Amino acid sequence: MNLDDFSDLIQRPDGGVRRDAEERRERLTVPPGALGRLDELGEWLSAAQQSVPVRAVEQPRLVLFAGDHGVAELGVSGRPAGGAHALVRSALDGASPVAVLARRFSVPMRIVDVSLDCDPELLPESVVRHRVRRGSGRIDVEDAMSVEEAERAVRLGMAIADEEADSGTDLVVLGDLSVGGTTAAATLVAALCGTDASVVTGRGGAGIDDLAWMRKCAAIRDALRRARPVLGDQLELLATSGGADLAAMTGFLLQSAVRRMPVILDGVVAAACALVAQRAAFRAPDWWLAGQTSGEPAQSKALDRMALTPLLDHGVTVGEGSGALLALPLVQAAAALAAELPEREPERTAGDVDDEDDEDKDAAAGPEPEAATTAPDGA
Repeated sequence: MNLDDFSDLIQRPDGGVRRDAEERRERLTVPPGALGRLDELGEWLSAAQQSVPVRAVEQPRLVLFAGDHGVAELGVSGRPAGGAHALVRSALDGASPVAVLARRFSVPMRIVDVSLDCDPELLPESVVRHRVRRGSGRIDVEDAMSVEEAERAVRLGMAIADEEADSGTDLVVLGDLSVGGTTAAATLVAALCGTDASVVTGRGGAGIDDLAWMRKCAAIRDALRRARPVLGDQLELLATSGGADLAAMTGFLLQSAVRRMPVILDGVVAAACALVAQRAAFRAPDWWLAGQTSGEPAQSKALDRMALTPLLDHGVTVGEGSGALLALPLVQAAAALAAELPEREPERTAGDVDDEDDEDKDAAAGPEPEAATTAPDGA
């Protein structure tokens, strides 16, 4: 598999349709610019859907890829190593923030176990049946997985994207359920952006103290040494410094763009996978929105590289797709406004007014007398 092949498969959203959407926006009763970024969102959706006016987002879907990362053994996360299955269990039980939001917004949730480090019997078959491997390797000293496993994970993500597109999903909210995932994500971003570990090291969704931050920074520094020699091959980069869940998310993003299915990205893990996908197919980011800024420096650097501006900045750091899900109503509102606001009546010119006045005068004067059709008497 060569991820660069996606470059020929992915096209940008229809530019002609977007121009038509912009022209229609100029004709709406609400003045241009009055709705701020909602105008831009509505036009982007029109181009993605190839529809003017834009259609409502009626079948959104929350997709979460789950996995454990061996680097968490170093104490770089606020959660225990191998504990991602607890996040999955909480989401399934409806007790996590993302589950509450999904329930409130009536968005179906799909969780895909790609590399959880737990016995499969602990979770439903629908979650664990796609697992590629149990956990990912410690990227500071070993590969996250083999290249063959990375390819399997990418193909899994592609298959999930196809399933969603075939089922009628019209927009995906993408997130992760992982422990140690932000360390792998920061390593990928630093490698692809050519920066140092200290620039991309954040404190993760659960938050860590200064000592743990120093351990995390050191782990990313060591992982970067292993990542830089394989930068020319995205699949090998994911195998060396990513993880099976990150590889699956990358495949999902690429295939979603092929299928013209818009995606809202959540936090730093989704942003890192998007950056890898952009490296393979430069048009792919045109199909994605950044849902929110999480405060992770690696996310900010990745989004800046892809020229994606987050929709929200509420300081939400919990991850798990929550920030992106919060942005969904904004996107749906943009679609509703673009589709349902009425257009202005066409302005009448002076010539139109004169013509109407002439017609009114003619109507008031009544019908003209009929011309004589016979000769007068005595002629």
